[in-house]
Amino acid sequence: MRRSVKTIIPTHTVLEGGGFQVRRPVAMGALMSPFLLLDEMGPVNYGPKQAIGAPSHPHRGFETVTYMLEGAMQHADSAGNSGDLNPGDVQWMTAGRGIIHSELPHPEFYENGGVMHGFQIWVNLPAKDKMMQPRYQDIPSDELPVVESVDGKIWAKVVAGEAMGAKAIIDTVIPIQYIHYRMKEDSNLIHNISPELNGMIYMFGGQAEISGKKIDDGQLIILDEGDKVEITSKEGAEFLVLAGPEIDEPISRYGPFVMNTREEIHQAVMDYQNGTLA
Repeated sequence: MRRSVKTIIPTHTVLEGGGFQVRRPVAMGALMSPFLLLDEMGPVNYGPKQAIGAPSHPHRGFETVTYMLEGAMQHADSAGNSGDLNPGDVQWMTAGRGIIHSELPHPEFYENGGVMHGFQIWVNLPAKDKMMQPRYQDIPSDELPVVESVDGKIWAKVVAGEAMGAKAIIDTVIPIQYIHYRMKEDSNLIHNISPELNGMIYMFGGQAEISGKKIDDGQLIILDEGDKVEITSKEGAEFLVLAGPEIDEPISRYGPFVMNTREEIHQAVMDYQNGTLA
């Protein structure tokens, strides 16, 4: 059964971290399980020494997924890990029981300036996994599966899950689809999504149609139930397909902590203040 459009959510621009610009769906509180947040970072053209990021901050109980399209970031954490994120790279960070990290412009990018563009998505964890050992998966662009249609009109990069016969190399705690698609003019795509998963599409370039409804740049589309979605584009389009399971558990959320109860949130705050979070 083909999925139709259940809801179309517009986006607005807000400032995050040290003051960097993100485009975010307006109804983040009721986004779609298991996704807690979807931020399109930029695109912003920074001058020399103007780029900003997110200084050291804690997380517990969920995952952050950072996907760079342009620019360069540098991350570091309380466990002594550090690394670079360049165009096309992905970092899948599972905070689990707790981690303190920073995400800042790469020093060379900061000195020279340029366009910064990418995504950060937050993925909830089930109660049984919220206090798991933290882990990073830093995947460079050239290791992520990329596939094109036979006619060359559709391109996809597979961050998580599967698309057009290509399977992701990233290991996820729960079953997730995260696909970056580009469609050329007059193209048609059928993308499979398991009926057990919730599905949504974030359009960030061009225009497309899903079940007869026009989808424009800057719109988030929540999909109805089904096992596939058909997308057509006359002028070309660029978008993310995201899918994951319904986590039918209470959510208690306070800033960078996502747990199941207020008591667990209070404990996370106390752990952070006492220096025992990470």
